[in-house]
Amino acid sequence: MSGIPNLVEGNKAYAASFTQGDLALPPSQKYAVLTCMDARIDPAAAFNIPLGAAHVIRNAGASARAGFRDLVISQQLLGTTEVLLVKHTGCGMLTFDNATASGLIAKNKGEQAAKEVEDLDFLAFPHLEQAVRDDVKWLKERAVEEGVKVTGWIYEVDTGKVRNVV
Repeated sequence: MSGIPNLVEGNKAYAASFTQGDLALPPSQKYAVLTCMDARIDPAAAFNIPLGAAHVIRNAGASARAGFRDLVISQQLLGTTEVLLVKHTGCGMLTFDNATASGLIAKNKGEQAAKEVEDLDFLAFPHLEQAVRDDVKWLKERAVEEGVKVTGWIYEVDTGKVRNVV
């Protein structure tokens, strides 16, 4: 099923009552949330983020390495001073490694496609809490992150609750 009908029809309803077109470009609460792209997570609702309050950066597994460019832009160009890294239970990134992903691509799309991703690190991880700790540590070790508060969290998809890890 295509997402186009959702986008078009949903946007008509949204735009009909939209009144916040005058919000400032920098996020008003000066923080960024880096979370997973998992469709079971609604960051604005789950983390109580009003429109215009924070940057929400999403990628597979809430990877600090994959989101680093966006965090640098958020901080250096738009003034955020805090990062909330939020991974989640039941994450697909817990279920495979680079060899498995590359093998699946070769099987599904052929050798040319496999060659296109042969050097790609899919940034999967086998242990959720350790992955949160590792990503927070990695961010804190970057000079560009100096003076930025970084915390790590786990969102539980079955309860909707979030818990602090580091």
